[in-house]
Amino acid sequence: MYNLVLGTGMGFPIPSSEQIKIMHGVGWEGAFVSCSPDHPPEQSAKALYECSMKFQSTHAPFNRVDRLWEEGDEGDDFTNVLIKCVENTAAVGVPLMIVHTIIGMEKCTPTEIGLPRFEKIVLAGEKHGVKIAFENTEGEEYLEYLLKHFASSDYAGFCIDTGHEMCYNAKRDLITKYASKLCCTHLNDNMGQTGDKITWYDDSHMLPFDGVADWEGIAARLKAAGYKGDLTFELNSKNKPERDTHRIYAGLDFEQYIALAFERAKKFKELML
Repeated sequence: MYNLVLGTGMGFPIPSSEQIKIMHGVGWEGAFVSCSPDHPPEQSAKALYECSMKFQSTHAPFNRVDRLWEEGDEGDDFTNVLIKCVENTAAVGVPLMIVHTIIGMEKCTPTEIGLPRFEKIVLAGEKHGVKIAFENTEGEEYLEYLLKHFASSDYAGFCIDTGHEMCYNAKRDLITKYASKLCCTHLNDNMGQTGDKITWYDDSHMLPFDGVADWEGIAARLKAAGYKGDLTFELNSKNKPERDTHRIYAGLDFEQYIALAFERAKKFKELML
């Protein structure tokens, strides 16, 4: 219960397999990695299993996920991309894949076109033993639509991104709202809405306790929801355009950064105990 898990990448140009070895030395207990048909996770899996670390999940591509809700071949093609990611995830023995439901701040109306495509993805998950965890992003309407549709499916769940909840979801309590489907976390901090309107720039993925998140409140809501899974952190060491939130990490190399992240992770875990 409450393994401390970190996503690779974080703005450092170091291969995931190398990052994982350093993460292990720092004390992290698991990792998740991005997955695409062109970049299957075999090397990351090898590094994780050699280090006796947990391969917690893969993260599917999301750059064209909005096409799933629109007519045309692009939507069908990207559905097949996500199904291939399910297959690659299963091939390395990982039981969980994170999927965004939409991309684009201006989009807020799910369509019936998208539902059969997402059904194919969830059915592929069921076939291969991979649960699909839908993440809260912009366009919460799409998340709600899918979680209602897949309410009875054991192969469709919810991944709470705490930073997205703050900036994209206007601090609405999605942990409580979707407690029955909650199966994983993407824990991170930010400064909330910093301009006249919410933008991608606000989604900064800072280390916990460096932004304005109520971490005691997050822990209380997770516990009230009965969450006992991994504490998975999705972080970024670099500034977004037109922002200077990450200057505090500028002098840290990769090992120093993830060591600081590990200390913050342990601090949050204490709130969960």
